[in-house]
Amino acid sequence: MIAHAREEDPLECCGLLFGIDEKVQSLFRITNRERSPERYLMEPHEQLTAFKTMRKEGLSHLAIYHSHTHSPAVPSATDIRLAFYPETRYIIISLEKKESPVVRTFRILEEAVSEESFKVEP
Repeated sequence: MIAHAREEDPLECCGLLFGIDEKVQSLFRITNRERSPERYLMEPHEQLTAFKTMRKEGLSHLAIYHSHTHSPAVPSATDIRLAFYPETRYIIISLEKKESPVVRTFRILEEAVSEESFKVEP
């Protein structure tokens, strides 16, 4: 995710994480149709293809990720308004400090935002 964010900088990147038993098995980079440094919109065809692959492989939708190129890793008002998947996590990668990206995970249920911890394993 961090590599993806860095490659797309100064534009926001976006993607999906799928897995089993809360463990990520697949990462799908999705094109940001907005091509914007301030917002993202997943390319619908790529998103549909990713979900078809997820179902075919028996995986679950674990998270949506995107980057913030010049702001902290916290959901913006737009992120909260457009959080359509209450069962998933929203991961934000901040490149505000380019040399030390910050990654944070949130649940967004309607207007309620709560941060969740996560563990990275090799």
